[in-house]
Amino acid sequence: MPDPYEAKEIIWIPFILNQLHCDENTLIIGHSSGCCAILRLLERQKVKGAIIVSAYHTDLGDESETISGYFNRPWNWEAMKGNAEKIVQLGSRDDHLVPFKEMVFVNQHINSEFVIFEEEGHFMFRKFPKLVEIIKERFCTSPSE
Repeated sequence: MPDPYEAKEIIWIPFILNQLHCDENTLIIGHSSGCCAILRLLERQKVKGAIIVSAYHTDLGDESETISGYFNRPWNWEAMKGNAEKIVQLGSRDDHLVPFKEMVFVNQHINSEFVIFEEEGHFMFRKFPKLVEIIKERFCTSPSE
């Protein structure tokens, strides 16, 4: 993604729409700041589905999060729910960057399927077989997809 350190909404949302060509047939996956981008995108864009990992809804008291632009207005939870056929949320109780209560709040407002882990931290690893399994089980209609 462009602008990886500040993850500004004004850069990420146009990139997702115009460069990645996100549309109603897209399964979009985001982690941490990427979840904020997906949630704001879902306020206005239909997608096939979304997977959000370590999602949060406040700036966490972090100035770099504040300037990203995602937190300067209320969230439109109803629009999000209506713009994705399915939302699966992953979170770990021991996440050291995103408090678990943030994830629970998001889950309660979008009614996502919440897959809870105990010891995955902030999911900072390159291989994530469980994610592949979730994609296959929840989003693929046939074994060949």
